[in-house]
Amino acid sequence: MTRSAPHSLRAESLTLGYDGRVVIDGLDLEIPDGRITSIVGPNASGKSTLLRGLARLIRPESGRVTLDGRDIRSYGARDFARRVAVLPQQPVSPDGVLVAELVARGRHPHRGWFGGRSSDDDRIVAEVLEATGTAELAGRAVSELSGGQRQRVWIAMALAQRADIVLLDEPTSFLDASHQLELLDLLTDSNRDHGTTVVMVLHELNLAARYADHLVVLDGGRIAAAGAPGDVMTAETVGGAFGLECVVTTDPVAGSPLVVPIGRFHRGEF
Repeated sequence: MTRSAPHSLRAESLTLGYDGRVVIDGLDLEIPDGRITSIVGPNASGKSTLLRGLARLIRPESGRVTLDGRDIRSYGARDFARRVAVLPQQPVSPDGVLVAELVARGRHPHRGWFGGRSSDDDRIVAEVLEATGTAELAGRAVSELSGGQRQRVWIAMALAQRADIVLLDEPTSFLDASHQLELLDLLTDSNRDHGTTVVMVLHELNLAARYADHLVVLDGGRIAAAGAPGDVMTAETVGGAFGLECVVTTDPVAGSPLVVPIGRFHRGEF
């Protein structure tokens, strides 16, 4: 597969909300091209709302999101989908759809007017089924799968889209520890091998710090800190955004920041 084309994805004075309630307030953000960005923050900080805004799933109250200098709403649906793949937090599959059929839907933006599947489409679907460990599930209905299996199938569909930018909202939800690492390794493969720009909302701070090149910490709908994990993931930042007393040390495996919560029963030891 060819390398992903370079793109500029930006939020400019972006304000997002629901029913008159502001969630993201006047935010400016540039997503580093060809890198992995993790968005973290406490509950209700606006993480998923920001991702939905970047994915044009919700309309800004003010400001805008641009892709290559154009407002994302100026793109046609298929044109945007060729560039940006989106996996929302709780995707819903059609009744009775089989795993292979769902994953193949990721190829729709690349098909011609008559919508026929090509041998290239079939090859890509087979590749992502194998890569996500879902090939043996291809003939099963999505509704029959466990939460973790369904999540891997949705990831396979997003990767089958072969977009240059992939936006994922809590992609590790429902996955056990080993499958979380497998998924994040898979996204890293796509980034390193093909230059895919990956933007993901994560809850687990240490996984976010380990896998991200660029870390964005949200607090109250604003950016509390952004930059390289080693610069951003400090005890001060974690304490300020999450209200969590902690020690930040070095991950002995990855060399990334490692957040160690203290808790009130062990506070006297530090």
